[in-house]
Amino acid sequence: MGDGGKEVKDFWRVYRDIVIKTGVPVDKAKWYVRWAEKFAKSLKGKPLKVRSQQDVEAFLDDLKVKGRPWQVEQARAALDILYGDLLNLDLGKGDHEEETFRDAGPGVGEAKKRYRDLFKKLEKALRLRHYSLRTEQSYGSWLARFLAFLDLKPPDELDSEAVREYLDYLARVRQVSASTQNQALNAIVFFFREVLGREAGDFSDFVRAKKPRRLPVVLSREEVEGLLANLDSVYLLQAGLLYGGGLRLMECLRLRVKDVDFAQGQIMIRDGKGQKDRVTVLPERYIPLLREHLLMVRKLFEQDREQGIGGVYIWPSLERKYPNASKQWGWQYLFPSRRLSVDPRSGEVRRHHLHESGLQRAVKKAADKAGLVKNVGCHTLRHCFATHLLEGGYDIRTVQELMGHDDVSTTMIYTHVLNRPGVAVRSPADF
Repeated sequence: MGDGGKEVKDFWRVYRDIVIKTGVPVDKAKWYVRWAEKFAKSLKGKPLKVRSQQDVEAFLDDLKVKGRPWQVEQARAALDILYGDLLNLDLGKGDHEEETFRDAGPGVGEAKKRYRDLFKKLEKALRLRHYSLRTEQSYGSWLARFLAFLDLKPPDELDSEAVREYLDYLARVRQVSASTQNQALNAIVFFFREVLGREAGDFSDFVRAKKPRRLPVVLSREEVEGLLANLDSVYLLQAGLLYGGGLRLMECLRLRVKDVDFAQGQIMIRDGKGQKDRVTVLPERYIPLLREHLLMVRKLFEQDREQGIGGVYIWPSLERKYPNASKQWGWQYLFPSRRLSVDPRSGEVRRHHLHESGLQRAVKKAADKAGLVKNVGCHTLRHCFATHLLEGGYDIRTVQELMGHDDVSTTMIYTHVLNRPGVAVRSPADF
């Protein structure tokens, strides 16, 4: 990490993104960044990459005196991610240091080195089943943390007790959310079944993280209009599709040209959450803007073909079946990136879709400009889509289908927002 201001900011921005991807709630990620920054500043003149585990332990020991136990655990977790997921380093030990801290960055780095073949098998198994790159990275990270927690115990010796112990640790010590614990569980079970070729055993009595019951943040129609009014260019179109079609953020960014059916007024969501396809509505309001946008995308596509740039990414099985599909117009991303990038799987230079952080920042800024005090994000627009449809008189089964929910109980949460309990009751202060 250099000394330049922009370079330092970019480094911590990347770190924060990685923290969130490991399952840390967005509102807590800033504290992880602060602990990591505090550690970075604790030894001036000594770069992060040359620090030892003894430096880490000294920092945490000092915090034990000044801070509270939960702060020490949070700082430890922050440094785990810094070294294990961002820097991918194995910290050196002091002269008298014999043990590594559990689920730590140094152990994570060592796990990836020692069991490289296992990680390759995990990667292959995930790709054969068409899991996304994000899932591949997430499962690999959880496997490394699991092995590090068990002091790099040989995989042949892993059993149900080891799984139970780690899941209990996540709930009791790390105090992760229920969704984060479930993600770790899924990764470990997948590893046992598809890589080790056996079941993990019975660990059903593990401590489960509490799953909070929260109602979604929903904007009124006027608030949505205020938000959209402060967006322009491609971000207005993307946000319009999130709200007008109920798309998830990544579903929108992964749209292909052929997925938009102007004649039928539909958008086809391919390989959505749970690897399911579905059809949703194409909002008429954004058709002119979308047609104009496609003209610019077409020019970029033709320039790439003239320069011999590799085709867009498609699933390997489809590429074998349709060898030229990646260079055909219909398969191009609806929202291509302005920059070329290297495909992490094949190493080929391609034009990928836009990164999600651009729209996320744009929506946050638009919400501030619109004077919205609610916690507004991209997913809020999807919540608004469902709620406003129900307000408009559409039945819940229709909304369930458009949202892509497996169970109608998931869709039912929007009826709680509509019911507005207590509104019909007059306050005793007004009697």
